[in-house]
Amino acid sequence: MSKIKIFALGGLNENGKNMYVVDVDEEIFVFDAGLKYDNDLNLGIDYIIPNFDYLINNKKRIKGIFLTHGHEGNMGAIPDILEVLPEVPVYATKLTLEIVKADLDKEVMSKVKLIEIKPHVKLDFGKNSIFPISVTHSIPDCVCYVLYTPDGAIVYTGDYVFDSTMMGSYKTDIGKLAYVGKQGVLCLLNESFYADKPGHTSPQNRVSGFVKEVLNKSQDRIIATIFPAHYYRIQEIFNEVMKTHRKIVIMGKSLQNQINTAIKEGYLEIDKDKIGTLSDLESKNSVVLISDEKEKPFANLERIIKGFDKFITIKETDTIFITEPSYAGIEKRMAVIMDEIAMLGANAISLSSKKHLLHHASREDLMLMIDLMNPKYYFPVKGEYRNQYANAEIAEELGIPKENIILKLNGDVFEMIDGENTNSLEHIDTDEILIAGTKGEDVGDLVLKDREMLGSSGIVIISCTLDKATKKILGGPEILTRGFIYVKESQNMLEETKAIAKEVIENSIKENSGRVDYAKIKNDIRDVLGKFFYQETEAKPMIITVVQEI
Repeated sequence: MSKIKIFALGGLNENGKNMYVVDVDEEIFVFDAGLKYDNDLNLGIDYIIPNFDYLINNKKRIKGIFLTHGHEGNMGAIPDILEVLPEVPVYATKLTLEIVKADLDKEVMSKVKLIEIKPHVKLDFGKNSIFPISVTHSIPDCVCYVLYTPDGAIVYTGDYVFDSTMMGSYKTDIGKLAYVGKQGVLCLLNESFYADKPGHTSPQNRVSGFVKEVLNKSQDRIIATIFPAHYYRIQEIFNEVMKTHRKIVIMGKSLQNQINTAIKEGYLEIDKDKIGTLSDLESKNSVVLISDEKEKPFANLERIIKGFDKFITIKETDTIFITEPSYAGIEKRMAVIMDEIAMLGANAISLSSKKHLLHHASREDLMLMIDLMNPKYYFPVKGEYRNQYANAEIAEELGIPKENIILKLNGDVFEMIDGENTNSLEHIDTDEILIAGTKGEDVGDLVLKDREMLGSSGIVIISCTLDKATKKILGGPEILTRGFIYVKESQNMLEETKAIAKEVIENSIKENSGRVDYAKIKNDIRDVLGKFFYQETEAKPMIITVVQEI
């Protein structure tokens, strides 16, 4: 029989950054590798990924990273991981792999192992095997995974919703899910994002009727924001526009390429005659699609609002249509955006998060999945802890014993030996990697603390020039401040600062017998001036000292 460990490197008690590890007798299977955006206080951080030191330290045991679909919260960390671990195979469906490839550098692309899988085709890994099953989400080619082990099946659902109207590459294979459940499921890892929402998500995930209403009520140009990876929403918009005399103008080369590729591959069914050009941009019969291109939410729309876009200027006759409901973390930002649009005199419309839902499982969907799988152990994943807890309550209502419901945080290990819970207290060290820019390196807490200090109290630079032979002060100290005080009204304070700095420098040189100890000068000035500034202003600016000899 087997020793199995299940834990998360990211995704528990948070939205995004999903990465779940299943260790079966020293063979590691990784499910998803996502990122999340920091929407509260970015401080220059573009996105956050899980710390994957555990994977680096155990790379020889990894059988692969298995991606459920092409959304950033589930696959956005792959480029950063493959730069460090190019030898680790990545398994995904065709569309998901195409999205991954678009994110990879050419140099990294030449080294990696990207393996296309097909739903319902088993992958063998010795005594273990992986079986992907089609599920419904807002992007085509979405799958959940069944990991068959000697002790039973471990199922990771990924993101899903039960909606019988979504066909083709969106369709859930309920028959396959039921078959897996009949065989027996040892542990079900089930998403929790909407666990606190009653009923089924469907039909609240479908917005064709609302799009139609917006098109009929708006007499002039419509500017619609979309999330590029939500293919189903793009299809809904095109479906309704194709019933009107309007044309769609797609802004941005990346979005244009994505939509053209999706049409070519059959993921979108669109009449190309309905796609306009830049010459249609000012037409009152145009629907302009803009996306966020993996930036923070509404970044492109905000650029247009502030007048920085070279093609689009918002007019009072425009209707700005935000085509996705808000979710935890962006409500405040969306409210600010709506206010800014109103100040420009344009009409702003957004989907209500109460009436319209994303393509995630609500309470009844979760119940149906639990009923189909009938698992021995139930492990709520994907969502904040309150969502995980609500998910656990659903499982308990359906008869799963409380002791078999696993509520964990990132790094907490759920261990089974011979199919039985060992109640292990093992914990894997987990952390976050903060990525700024394209360098792909962890920014780190010290950098963020510096940014916080600069943002809250500003900076003071003290510069001084010494005679190399005599160590006498030739120039300065000069004081330069930014973001600390208003210089014109604080001349007395600046003169006092110069006097204090000069005294500290001279005393330091004197104490060191004429030798310049730069480290001591820096520390002494920071200590003395830090206390002085706080006493005078109750602020703590960053203090930098520059001493040079000539």
